[in-house]
Amino acid sequence: MERTDAMTDPIEMEVFNNRLLSITEDMNNTLVRSSFSTNIKERKDCSVALFDAAGRLVAQGTQIPLHLGSLNGAMRAVLDQYPLEAMHDGDAFVSNDPYLAGGSHLPDINVITPVFFERRVAFFAANIGHHSDVGGSVPGSIAGGLRTVFEEGIRIPVVRIARAGVIDDDMLRLIAGNTRDPEERILDLRVQIATNRRGADAVLGLLGQMGLDKALTAVEDVIRYTRNRIVHVIGELRKGAYTFVNVMDDDGLGGGEPVELCVTVTVGEGRLKFDFTGSGPQARGAMNLPVSALNASVYYAVKALLAPDLPPNAGLFEPIDIVAPRGTIVNPEPPAAVGARSLTAQKVAGAIFGAFRGVLPESRIMASSNDACPAIVFSGKLGRRAGSFVYLETLGGGAGARAGLDGMDGVHVHMTNTSNLPIEALENEYPLMVDAYALVEDSGGAGQFRGGMAIAKQVSVLADDIVFSVRSDSHTVGLATGVRGGGDGRRARLVHFRPGCEPEVLSSKTANIALRPGESVRLDTSGAGGFGKPEDRALNALAQDLLDGRITESFARSVYGDRVDQALAWIRGVRI
Repeated sequence: MERTDAMTDPIEMEVFNNRLLSITEDMNNTLVRSSFSTNIKERKDCSVALFDAAGRLVAQGTQIPLHLGSLNGAMRAVLDQYPLEAMHDGDAFVSNDPYLAGGSHLPDINVITPVFFERRVAFFAANIGHHSDVGGSVPGSIAGGLRTVFEEGIRIPVVRIARAGVIDDDMLRLIAGNTRDPEERILDLRVQIATNRRGADAVLGLLGQMGLDKALTAVEDVIRYTRNRIVHVIGELRKGAYTFVNVMDDDGLGGGEPVELCVTVTVGEGRLKFDFTGSGPQARGAMNLPVSALNASVYYAVKALLAPDLPPNAGLFEPIDIVAPRGTIVNPEPPAAVGARSLTAQKVAGAIFGAFRGVLPESRIMASSNDACPAIVFSGKLGRRAGSFVYLETLGGGAGARAGLDGMDGVHVHMTNTSNLPIEALENEYPLMVDAYALVEDSGGAGQFRGGMAIAKQVSVLADDIVFSVRSDSHTVGLATGVRGGGDGRRARLVHFRPGCEPEVLSSKTANIALRPGESVRLDTSGAGGFGKPEDRALNALAQDLLDGRITESFARSVYGDRVDQALAWIRGVRI
């Protein structure tokens, strides 16, 4: 019988959607709790999803927005390489390459598993884990100065990693043998395969209760509901074209010109067009953003700005058009390096948020956040077993202020959402010591509502032959701008400390720096922009900033003027 446009019972649809989300949450918890690397088990740098047999996203776990691009791209690559009839129950596919398999950079390894019901593929369970190293010329496999993807590690096209329920140990050894810690890679990959199997079992349980036909009908309803909702939201927006330009310090190699990321958002009848014409040329270094990651950045921004309560599925993507000229930093040609693509993705998301300032009412616009994803990497010999450790951590910064609300301090924004690595776990696992881990005073932009504060992290090495690398941005040119008269956030800064020497300021894309015991590096991330004029900040809020040490008196006087004396008097009155 031909379906009408009427949906099934909305309560049943909501229950079904939450059943799917509960499956993805269980998969995510399994992946985190069972993994061996600190990057997944502690920092939760991973994501999970369910797709239907056509490769449409049905549900995604609430983890890393940027991973949506890799999972979507990998799913499409699997279907392009292997027809459904060539798959078998118990198969699993692995991939990571941005050009060969729809990935976004090589450390993000995707595992996709077909879910068979009644002897045919009904769904796919998928997950992605950021592996702390996949080989290449730099520990951690990411450095801004790398020029080609061949320097960034092992490239994995879509291949079977399991056949009819049997893991291909030869393939596992091949992948792991090209990395600096083969044992950890093998263990985490096995966990990824097992996680999908758990998700598949849960899907089979759901299908056993509902029946396949009813479940597929519900999938259509959920996707169509999401599409209709977002089309309705777009229809209420002010029509027109709105442009914003975000700026990166360089293209990864330093010494060049700043790189612009330009987006023009056109609001039409039930559709949104994102045109990145005007963005900088393909980067010489590893700052290039593959199309799958660009798409994820756009989808995230649409959901966050227009419909944060909508479930992330294929319906969200349908009314969105994306234009990215070939050979630019947002659509590179192979074999361009892409390892540091998260920095570019953050700037793209920030540019979209900026463009929407012309679309949304003032109550919903936001000053610029730190719009970066700085990462520090330390590597050296393992003490307890063969191989090298690779400690990688991405750091948060300030979030932009909004009307009526100060920006959040020391958080990941936009495309990343990882946890920090607890100091106790870091010092237990590696020959490193954390000297400082704090918020950076005076780093948030002033305003009626203050921008969020940056993070400072300083780490000393305790052993010989430790190598340090970093990728960061907004050190020289990029800036988190304020809105409606709000001040800009403070730029980032990287400093190398050596006993008996003057501190040395390093560039934002430094790689393979040899450190000796007693040496340390400190990264101050960037703060966020403020909202509204500083003179309109409530006196008690200014006083509380001074009391909490968020701002110094000298900085306060430079932006808030004589009101600082009133705030100090208010403080003295409170203390009495």
